Amino acid sequence: MDPTPDRLLAAAERLLLAGDYDSVSVRAICTAAGLNPAAVHYHFGSKDALVAAMLEDRLAPVWRGLLDDLERRRSEGWVPAAADLADAVLAPLAGLAADPVGRLRLHLLARVLLSGQRMHWRSPWFSLDPWAELLRAARPDLSGEQATTRWVLAFQLLLQVFGQPAAPAPAEPRLPLDAVRSFVTAGLDAP
Repeated sequence: MDPTPDRLLAAAERLLLAGDYDSVSVRAICTAAGLNPAAVHYHFGSKDALVAAMLEDRLAPVWRGLLDDLERRRSEGWVPAAADLADAVLAPLAGLAADPVGRLRLHLLARVLLSGQRMHWRSPWFSLDPWAELLRAARPDLSGEQATTRWVLAFQLLLQVFGQPAAPAPAEPRLPLDAVRSFVTAGLDAP
């Protein structure tokens, strides 16, 4: 197994913890990893793709466990409510936002996802499909497209609140969690 991608991911995360996204260059990442200046492009294609891979590597376990639990409960007959789904998303986001490294990851995730670039995620947990299916279980009157659109809007809001992509550096969310929960729940459950 080639350790080079892992070295690049670790170097990128270290540098991004110390500086802001725009100030960390591909060359600096390669140098910090002790690799050829072309290593990021060879293994990932771009800095954005490297950051997306790092985020997926670090965050997929958070959502994998969460969605596995929700899917297990669904297979046992549980029918979620929109509030349950909002809570399921907010709990890990609030946990990440409480930690400086977690805030960095949320900040980078928001920058990458809200940039409009199409990212190629390997993990199904970064797809809207499982979330849309869960929302349709809670609200069978919604079409797949309606459920997906509601999640797109909810995740855009959550990325703004928790990731603060326009801020120069990650910061703790300023809005009360209860207000965010109420707003997301209302958006998912609206008639």
